[in-house]
Amino acid sequence: MNNQSLKKILILATILAVPGFLYYLLQEKGKNRYRPLSIFGPKEVASTFHTRRGQRIPDTIYHVISDFKLTDQSGNVVLFPPDSNHISVFNFFYTRCADCKQMNRSMGKVVEQYEHNKMLQFYSISIDPENDSPPVLKSYSAVFNIRADKWRFLTGDSSLIFKLAKNDFRVNAMPDKENPGNIIHSRMLILVDPQKRIRGYYDSSSKEQIDKLADEIKVLIAEELRQVTRL
Repeated sequence: MNNQSLKKILILATILAVPGFLYYLLQEKGKNRYRPLSIFGPKEVASTFHTRRGQRIPDTIYHVISDFKLTDQSGNVVLFPPDSNHISVFNFFYTRCADCKQMNRSMGKVVEQYEHNKMLQFYSISIDPENDSPPVLKSYSAVFNIRADKWRFLTGDSSLIFKLAKNDFRVNAMPDKENPGNIIHSRMLILVDPQKRIRGYYDSSSKEQIDKLADEIKVLIAEELRQVTRL
């Protein structure tokens, strides 16, 4: 193992919230008990292979989130992904939406748990960018009392945002033809790994689902730790 790999292990180990729990996930009595989270979205079999226990197994090409550029509530340009080590949580909302306040309160509860964990980044993308300018988003986000660099409220080109919702994050986001001014959208929080793959959808209206998201973030951190130890 080289020095860079060792450094990554030490950094990850330092920021893990419950190392005893993670150790149990990874190993118990010498047996690997770790089970990774599912990977969502379409997938296809690649022409390449990897070897497991002497057998050649076809690689899988998974659906990934496209790289994109939007603007946050402070007027800063935000690039996704920020780097190769971040776990991200996303949702889609707009400030004029009454139901979205509850969704973002649920997001805020998870943000609070991981506010000081450098591996986690949170994004709320407005699907009403014509109204949700950076100053509007800054005023809206202030009530959550979370650092702007930890939880970014994003706006940008509407065609890009609707495309991201539908094609990349695979959730609903479209104008409500029966109720002009309203926008139909998903209330899911979406967990994305450092490889830009979707690892979970969580109903923001359910406390049990929000608790599950908080727990599965720990599992995803453990997965990243396990990958680093293989280097």
